[in-house]
Amino acid sequence: MPAGRRLVPAATAGRLPVYHRVLTELLDRGVESVSSQELAELSGSNPAKLRKDLSHLGSFGTRGVGYSVEYLHFHISRELGIARELPVVIVGAGNLGQALAGYTAAMGRGVVVLGVFDADRSVVGSTVAGHTVKALSSLPRALKGKDGVVGVIATPAEAAQAVADRLVACGVSGLLNFASGVLTVPADVEVRSIDVGLELRVLAFHSHHRSSNNAVSRHGDAEAVDAEAVPAATHEEIA
Repeated sequence: MPAGRRLVPAATAGRLPVYHRVLTELLDRGVESVSSQELAELSGSNPAKLRKDLSHLGSFGTRGVGYSVEYLHFHISRELGIARELPVVIVGAGNLGQALAGYTAAMGRGVVVLGVFDADRSVVGSTVAGHTVKALSSLPRALKGKDGVVGVIATPAEAAQAVADRLVACGVSGLLNFASGVLTVPADVEVRSIDVGLELRVLAFHSHHRSSNNAVSRHGDAEAVDAEAVPAATHEEIA
């Protein structure tokens, strides 16, 4: 880590993109300043956590005035490395790959799709969101001389590792993996995995336990009401 550079905790790094997205929306609406309370609420956080997160980046905000939206947006953009355009390649031209290529707004401002690639010859040459699908074998030529490229893996799980190996060999700086399973990559390649099925299972778990806890709570309340409804004499007789 360069001398003098602050070490940003992983949890904070995970919340910075959320702050950035909210600040981008505020900029688009012409908002000039925002309080920690407002920014925290819009980000699904709380003021104390927000202020602690931002303290890792520097000193921001003025008491009674709040944060300059433009100034804070710039600094978070710089910290995230998105003050410049972020080039990405999408491997997998199936339904998910097509959706990602056609909805670059979901990836954030400044994201540039360099191309869509697939190993299936039947889809090579077709058009996806204005991009001609290229053969996966042409990936090295397409990425030659390009730095800071992120590879997006939108393939079936059984093909993901082989695709990751190809992308790493082409020099990508990071991978966004939508396939299930764990990828094995060199330590200097960052991987973020989004397993929709797994996330749904986690949500189902929390939903199930919340429902169970509510049922137990309602049962306990009902017992308490029944006990209060029993006449005092009955309690004595039972005793």
